[in-house]
Amino acid sequence: MLKQKLALAVAATLTLAGTAYAQSARDYISVVGSSTVYPFTTTVAEQFGKANANFKTPKVESTGTGGGFKLFCGGVGVQYPDVSNASRAIKKSEIESCAKNGVKEIVEINIGFDGIVVASSKKTKAMPLTIKDIWLALAKEVPEPGTGKLVTNPFKTWQDVNPTLPAQKIEVLGPPPTSGTRDAFVELVMDVGCEEFEAVKALDKKQAKGVCQTVREDGVFIEAGENDNLIVQKLVANPNALGIFGFSFLEENLDKIQGETINGVVPNFENIASGKYPVSRPLFIYVKKAHVGVIPGIKEFITEFTSEKATGNEGYLANKGLIPLPDAKRKQVAADAKNLKTMTP
Repeated sequence: MLKQKLALAVAATLTLAGTAYAQSARDYISVVGSSTVYPFTTTVAEQFGKANANFKTPKVESTGTGGGFKLFCGGVGVQYPDVSNASRAIKKSEIESCAKNGVKEIVEINIGFDGIVVASSKKTKAMPLTIKDIWLALAKEVPEPGTGKLVTNPFKTWQDVNPTLPAQKIEVLGPPPTSGTRDAFVELVMDVGCEEFEAVKALDKKQAKGVCQTVREDGVFIEAGENDNLIVQKLVANPNALGIFGFSFLEENLDKIQGETINGVVPNFENIASGKYPVSRPLFIYVKKAHVGVIPGIKEFITEFTSEKATGNEGYLANKGLIPLPDAKRKQVAADAKNLKTMTP
């Protein structure tokens, strides 16, 4: 009995020491993940830091959605991030990776919507594109004109893709495979763009997925890393190129770049909010519940992020390009976040 009491006392001491160490080792919130969500979270972090003298301004790093989940799911403890930004929902495989490493209680918070834009320099004339045009321009294999047989993509110019488009070299700067923007672009553009071709319909599900989603590797599509601002700079330097990134980066650089219409719809705040714009997606932050109460300020940071002044219709994030959730959904998200409602397995 005495041994059991002693063991319990030692365990309690170690737990308290661990908590004290955690608080002394890191007294600020660590956020990683999506480059698209990065400017929104950075803005909230700055507001949080100004409004809360008792807490330090959170540290926000842009690692890409996939890279963020890898760090976030690494484990529980001060060496692992507290929050992960994401421009897509967490995957089942990532939830399993988290659980394997002891991260079992995750709070998912849908902060709003974003559009994925195809943009160009204002020095060039905008192109009216369709999802089909974009797929034909970027897919590794496409139906051969005339025969319909799948061949290695032969198209060099936009006019090759669609006779109504200019004879301009196809050159597209976009995100790498670790990016949530890339995942969403594949789902919303590449998977949709290939649907009407008989050669693709004739394939089995696995083969069709490969044809639809595989981007060409002959230099036409250029992976520009996780820094979307760098893509904007390259578009300004090269008026013939197009770039793929989140709507907020278009919104912040309207003096330099323009969004191409897709399926006849202009990428703007109203069209994304109404659902008219075909390439839009939800944005998230994920919170590690085990760190709440250990790393100071997490609950208060969540409250700031889900407040009306941040993510509401007139909130400061709307001015940054975030598309707010519908009123009822927004209130539910805020209530669930306040209660630290965790995802169900």
